[in-house]
Amino acid sequence: MVSLDSPITIVRPHLIEFGVGTAERLGKWASEKGYGRILVISDAFNAQRVDVLALQGDVTIFADVTPEPDTANLDKVLAAANAADADLVVGFGGGSAMDLAKLAAVLAGSSQTLQEVVGPNKVKGPRRVALAQVPTTSGTGSEAGIRALVTDPNTKAKLAVESLHMLADIAVIDPALTFTVPARITAATGVDAMAHCVEAFTNRKAHPMVDLYAIEGTRLVGKYLARAVKDGSDAEARAGLSLASLYGGFCLGPVNTAGGHALAYPLGTRWHVAHGAANALIFPHVFAFNTPSVPEKTKVVMDALGRGASDSIQSVFDAAYAFCAELGIDMTLSGLGVPKDDLDAMADDAFAIRRLLDNNPRDLSRADIRAIYEAAF
Repeated sequence: MVSLDSPITIVRPHLIEFGVGTAERLGKWASEKGYGRILVISDAFNAQRVDVLALQGDVTIFADVTPEPDTANLDKVLAAANAADADLVVGFGGGSAMDLAKLAAVLAGSSQTLQEVVGPNKVKGPRRVALAQVPTTSGTGSEAGIRALVTDPNTKAKLAVESLHMLADIAVIDPALTFTVPARITAATGVDAMAHCVEAFTNRKAHPMVDLYAIEGTRLVGKYLARAVKDGSDAEARAGLSLASLYGGFCLGPVNTAGGHALAYPLGTRWHVAHGAANALIFPHVFAFNTPSVPEKTKVVMDALGRGASDSIQSVFDAAYAFCAELGIDMTLSGLGVPKDDLDAMADDAFAIRRLLDNNPRDLSRADIRAIYEAAF
């Protein structure tokens, strides 16, 4: 953990609209800015309700975003972006749509390729187009951040691009857009939002300026996730989760995630398990594993979730596992279709994700990772 006087950089979208019914404000903002050629990057479901954004002018809709997008999906997005010649790009959907919108905003019409911008601060500015983000799930917090991830289908590794040039000009967070999210997805994405907060809070790079958002985001998930799973039209609960997701996004920029996300990534890249479901399954295992290194913060997290636990690894695991399982989340790798003979390759892949593992408060060896996968099977 870093000290209070350690340097930190905090960034936010230039404008954030939050609350039920705010979706239509994007259209008003775009008109006031004079944006007349707009590209909306979305998935098949959300593409059918772009009207809620009240966009005016020449609106092109890309409706083929796939879960856990790979470089081929990005290539299709960039082709659409180049054809549209938009002055505003809108990410409308979950984290996949918003990440692809970030990349489209900086790569369309650029001389740079994806491979040339992978890593931190490699995108050449300034950006030629405006960028708006409108999340329709409560999980990734991608609307608030400066990172985008796509999968390399050859290596099955996540390619991470980080740049201030991918920061949204406006983020519109309308909880009403999440009312139709099914209970199972609500549960998994809610735990993903919590994992962003918890992994930042217990991180080697944890900072008091970010801890504020991390613990409040965790508390909001503890208070509202079960309610939203039970009743998807519960506006207060949905708003609470939307705020938790946003706070999780605030945590990702300056601190980022750690071991939990590193172990979850191979589930998505190798077996196409949805990001939220992968993180929800892995969360109790890595959270409990880290307990000896961050016992006080672990207790703060459990209190925020309304779950009592002693400071033993088993007690923490049992409480965190119960929190996830009671939401109806599938908590076994076998249940998600992951074959046991792939656990070794998954452990190799996870152990190679140093940008996240090096943040973890307790060192995770390859043997530790393999043991966690075995326990989760």
